[in-house]
Amino acid sequence: MTGDTATATPDYKDTLLLPQTDFPMRAGLPKREPDWLERWERIGVYERLREKEGREEFELHDGPPYANGNLHIGHALNKILKDMVVRSAQMRGFNSRYIPGWDCHGLPIEWKIEEQYRKKGQNKDEVPINDLRAECRAFAEHWIGVQREEFKRLGVIGEWENPYLTMDYDAEAVIAEDFMKFLMNGSLYQGSKPVMWSPIEKTALAEAEVEYHEHQSHTIWVKFPVVAYRDNTAEVFEDANPPLAEHAEEIADLIKQSKIVIWTTTPWTIPQNRAISFNPTIEYGLYRVTDAPEDNWAKTGELLMLADKLAEEVMTQARVTSWEHVRKVNQTELRCISCSHPFRGLVDPAEKEENRWDYPVPLIAGDHVTDDAGTGFVHTAPSHGADDYQVFIDNRAFHPSMKMTHNVLEAGEFRADLPFFGGLYILDRKGKEGKANRAVIDKLVECGALLARGRLTHSYPHSWRSKAPLIFRNTPQWFVAIDHKLDDGMGEFGDTIRERALTSIDKLVQWYPQAGRNRLHSMIASRPDWVLSRQRAWGVPLTCFTKKGALPSDPDFLLKDETVNARIVQAFRDEGADAWFAEGAKERFLGNDYNPEEWEQVTDILDVWFDSGTTHAFTLRDREHKWPASLYLEGTDQHRGWFHSSMLQACGTRGRAPYEGVLTHGFTLDEKGMKMSKSQMNAMSPNKVVEQYGADIMRLWVAQADYTDDQRIGPEILKGTADSYRRLRNTLRFMLGALGTAEAPEPAELPELERLILHRLAELDGEVRRGYEGYNFQAVIQKLFAFMTTELSAFYFDIRKDSLYCDAIDDPRRQACLFVMQALFDRLTTWLAPILCFTMEEVWLTRNPGDQSSVHLEDFPETPAAWRDDALAEKWADIRAARRVVNGALELARRDKVIGSSLEAAPKLYVPTADLANLLRGVELADICITSGIDVIEGKSPEDAFKLDDSGLAVIFAKAEGAKCARCWKTLPDVGSHEHPDTCSRCDRVLSS
Repeated sequence: MTGDTATATPDYKDTLLLPQTDFPMRAGLPKREPDWLERWERIGVYERLREKEGREEFELHDGPPYANGNLHIGHALNKILKDMVVRSAQMRGFNSRYIPGWDCHGLPIEWKIEEQYRKKGQNKDEVPINDLRAECRAFAEHWIGVQREEFKRLGVIGEWENPYLTMDYDAEAVIAEDFMKFLMNGSLYQGSKPVMWSPIEKTALAEAEVEYHEHQSHTIWVKFPVVAYRDNTAEVFEDANPPLAEHAEEIADLIKQSKIVIWTTTPWTIPQNRAISFNPTIEYGLYRVTDAPEDNWAKTGELLMLADKLAEEVMTQARVTSWEHVRKVNQTELRCISCSHPFRGLVDPAEKEENRWDYPVPLIAGDHVTDDAGTGFVHTAPSHGADDYQVFIDNRAFHPSMKMTHNVLEAGEFRADLPFFGGLYILDRKGKEGKANRAVIDKLVECGALLARGRLTHSYPHSWRSKAPLIFRNTPQWFVAIDHKLDDGMGEFGDTIRERALTSIDKLVQWYPQAGRNRLHSMIASRPDWVLSRQRAWGVPLTCFTKKGALPSDPDFLLKDETVNARIVQAFRDEGADAWFAEGAKERFLGNDYNPEEWEQVTDILDVWFDSGTTHAFTLRDREHKWPASLYLEGTDQHRGWFHSSMLQACGTRGRAPYEGVLTHGFTLDEKGMKMSKSQMNAMSPNKVVEQYGADIMRLWVAQADYTDDQRIGPEILKGTADSYRRLRNTLRFMLGALGTAEAPEPAELPELERLILHRLAELDGEVRRGYEGYNFQAVIQKLFAFMTTELSAFYFDIRKDSLYCDAIDDPRRQACLFVMQALFDRLTTWLAPILCFTMEEVWLTRNPGDQSSVHLEDFPETPAAWRDDALAEKWADIRAARRVVNGALELARRDKVIGSSLEAAPKLYVPTADLANLLRGVELADICITSGIDVIEGKSPEDAFKLDDSGLAVIFAKAEGAKCARCWKTLPDVGSHEHPDTCSRCDRVLSS
């Protein structure tokens, strides 16, 4: 229309210096991360880091995972923690190497091959041993390849093409060589004592191979008749109490009529009973049954000996309706008693021979006996319990009739010639209860020895592989005596393995957290000798020979010859441990110096914990890396596993612990705090998490978790982690956009706000370094996340957007902001790189492109001490407090739709003191509060003023006067009075330039 003279408002958007970056808002981690992995391999990041000279070595020695399946969340947690340690140590200035490794031998792999044989109808024992071992090796090789790629996908950096494997020929040679050091130093011996035994797998198990599950057991109360009583105890026991009471003869007759009552949850061990244990500190009494049902197993008139504290409970279990306390029984009297075995006098018609149980059952003292449950007397079968065995050893000199029994065979069945029970199994081949328990109980009923019976659900040891219950079984095994004095010239920290280990724990090792020290110390202090032997096929053999016809106690029982040892080591290095099982091996290794007919070749396999305990030798020592390792890092279960076996092995072969630090983490649970398992359908695969979210989300979850406790993970937790990641990414993206590609020269002077941010960087530099040094990744990410989201995004960037967008490109204030942003970029990308390794590489290359560029080749930049300004920070604490009050008032105005933007406001801020008023007037408070203006008024505020607290700060809302600048959107009185329409003076000046 020709009559329309209205002029449109100019569009100044193109004149703004808005952020420009190719860094995408959406990360697309699952698709992009593999490209970064390929790039790191192509440019050789790990290898180039090794070229940095003059650095102190830092060595995290990898605890080997087992090569028998895909990774689970626990694996991911462990390896990501290790990677954060390795990367952060490198960026702190160390030469931080990481050699991944795998445990390859042992029962789990052999069990898998046996399962394949069973499906084909084959018997493992009929397969040539080296054929079986070859299949085990191939199985391990397959899973090493699978797991290697899964670990690399998590961003874990290391020598993946040169890992250590316990089944490498050189590793097997070193394992055998170090085993023979125990042979030569005299600590190796063959003994016969109860060990954890798996009838299903037919082998001894180490404590670390045992897990505990709820199990229902039979409980039985059994009567052992007293058949002998001596009052000459003082002649036999030097520490006997004064002579018995003056009515000794009467007491003796009374005791001889009584029956000792024991309680056990393993009825199958009754045929192996050789003694009854009591505790001298417990009060015992003689109790007479005065009334009981006619069909009861407890008969009226019977005299039963029980702990006083447990008498009522026992009588209740036995359905005794009334009883009386006859007299107390003291420890001197107890030591005089011998009982008969409940099966004494029974003869199996099929056997037609002398009774097997015709021997005295003495009462012996033992500290392990308590009156918390049972009867106060403990049935003692030294072939089937650790406490039973020890009390047997302590007392056998006084009771020559006590003997070790060997009634239970390797598959958990009674030997065929055992009367009544021969051939019966304790557990069937599926790990369920066999017929042995019930047969023993039935026999006890038949001979009138049972007092009561029941069921008990309790925590019971199971094999972690077959999941079947275990038994204690006495078998000949090979042990290392950890209290044997070693004359090896390495006694700086003690003469025995135990002494060296305890000294190492207290003086040589740092613990993260400290509770790990207490746990391992108590285990080492109380542990028995180390059982090394396993009755399996896949592993490194115990490379030793025994003299035929000699006893284990004989000096010449074991062959100790360094020349023979050297032959074995060299053969293993050339051919692997299979050489031990090859035809003619005995003759080959003994050579011409010994007659093969006079020696037996041991065929047991070393405990796999000895394998893994030796890894420090062939991974660090033999590769000429730092020894001892800087750090071992595993789950809390490894106090009884890898940390433990490595300690024992190194103290026996190197004289001290193989590590300077030990870090332990908890287990991974689902979102409800439940243990993950396939049966519960709550297990999460790290592969699926990576496919959905990307590895950096999982790495962020690890960093945010308190790894010293059990961690939880699940869909909702991962969503929260992904949200945190997005907030961090957006902050970084804004910073990259503002920086663009230009360099940011350091200004001559910096405004206070920029100096404040540099001060915070100086503070964070120390906090981040201390966090990484103490492996406190949670503290690092919490501090950085809070800084980036609350101090940068919601404070500094929010304030400086106006300057970045609207000031002239060479404005000193804008230049100062860019300089600070460059300082932020240099530090945040490197500080976060050990955690978010993929994202920080992407961020770094956006600003520092180049074929050979990588953030992981950088160190944490040094931060000038001059940036620290505590007085300035204290001053700005008051300014930020004022900003919070103003923002609170503006938020109410927005809520009530009085304003849409804070730039429409020019509030009045009331402050209580002149000093504070002058301080606030001395800064650009309107810019800081993101308003178009602000009046600072000293004095008491009106009653209706907005307050947040009792600080005296208050705000009266007021709208800004003037018009809205079309370029910066501030409402100012001068808008419209300049050359460029609808602009303020600042924007007009920028446009003119």
